Amino acid sequence: MDRPAPPPSELLEIAIDVARDAAATAYRMRIEGVSVAATKSTVTDVVTAADRAVERQITDALRRLRPGDAVLGEEYGTADGGTTDAPARVRWIVDPIDGTVNYLYGLPHCAVSIAAELDGAVVAGVVRNIHTGEEWTATAGGGAWRAGERLRCSTETDLGQALVITGFGYDARRRAHQARVVAELIPYVRDIRRLGAAALDLCLVAEGRADAYYEKGLAAWDQAAGGLVAAEAGLRIGGLKGLPPGPEMVIAAPPALYDPLHEHLTRWDAAGGP
Repeated sequence: MDRPAPPPSELLEIAIDVARDAAATAYRMRIEGVSVAATKSTVTDVVTAADRAVERQITDALRRLRPGDAVLGEEYGTADGGTTDAPARVRWIVDPIDGTVNYLYGLPHCAVSIAAELDGAVVAGVVRNIHTGEEWTATAGGGAWRAGERLRCSTETDLGQALVITGFGYDARRRAHQARVVAELIPYVRDIRRLGAAALDLCLVAEGRADAYYEKGLAAWDQAAGGLVAAEAGLRIGGLKGLPPGPEMVIAAPPALYDPLHEHLTRWDAAGGP
């Protein structure tokens, strides 16, 4: 007999406990000194020993707490749960260190990100800053929260007054295309920031510390938890031309800013290039 579906609140409690332990490990390893273990897409796209150790710690903890679930992690890919041929109803999406380059350099904008999917929909998520301990949480339909305060996104209605966060890929040709998009967009906004950790960027926009966010090239682990926090804070989340958010484009903006930002990004083919 199938187990009943766990409530999002139960999954969130697990995610928070696991994320806090993982963030403590990542912080300790950073203080002790960290080295590059490998590279991924390019020589500038690094993996540290901490990325791998923290993901193993998270996966082991989730296996112990919910042995029938699946886990998708950035460093080790998919591990299917369960003991039958039926797919697991719950899948955990894990970024052990979002903002690895920031982490490598000791810049305090990096985080552990853990989300829980139930039957293919993200229903719970936590993002915890490794350096500061700031923690953002959300459940589907239950709102987004930090430090006991419910989050509401920016109420800005004029794109020209909006502070917009974006990010860049690691491939030099993609960076060049993304730089051209920024050059076209910047006259139409208040300013642009590039902070280097998508999950945290989405959380900052969720609480109005910036007004909007867009980026090409995000994987599931980059946006799962942060995207839920953003959506539960009232942001509209999507891709370009009616597509859902995904690797081609993620836009997170208040309803009043979404369409004008989308129009500019479409005009300059922000989802294009390498």
